[in-house]
Amino acid sequence: MSGALVVEAGQELPARVVGPLTQADVLRFAGACGDFNPLHYDTELARRAGFDAPIAMGQMTAGIVAAWIADWCGVERLAEFEVRFVAPVLVGDTITLTGEVADVVSGDDGREIARLAVVAAKGETVVVKGRASAVLAPAMPG
Repeated sequence: MSGALVVEAGQELPARVVGPLTQADVLRFAGACGDFNPLHYDTELARRAGFDAPIAMGQMTAGIVAAWIADWCGVERLAEFEVRFVAPVLVGDTITLTGEVADVVSGDDGREIARLAVVAAKGETVVVKGRASAVLAPAMPG
């Protein structure tokens, strides 16, 4: 992505709806990351553990959020990314990603940085809260 990204504090990021997540989605992610905990694919075990269906990996949900932000700002601009898992995401869930520009600041190197607040939710239930920073324009030569 070239040129400056123009944003202002309070600007909403374009929402994205992902899902419903399938068992195949979760198994593909398990293969990629090597997490074969049976809670991710064994429905009976998941029910005995108190879930209605197998659960997706937290890192899978974090990856979905990171991809959404990178699609918005361009991966080369994504400077920081941090999430907190609030509730499990189950096979069959649909999650909605929303966020806003919390503020725009100047970094120590003179670059303009947009600090973002992001949320993933299934219905009214927040499953992930996070924040990220995106570089709006390259530093000016000094």
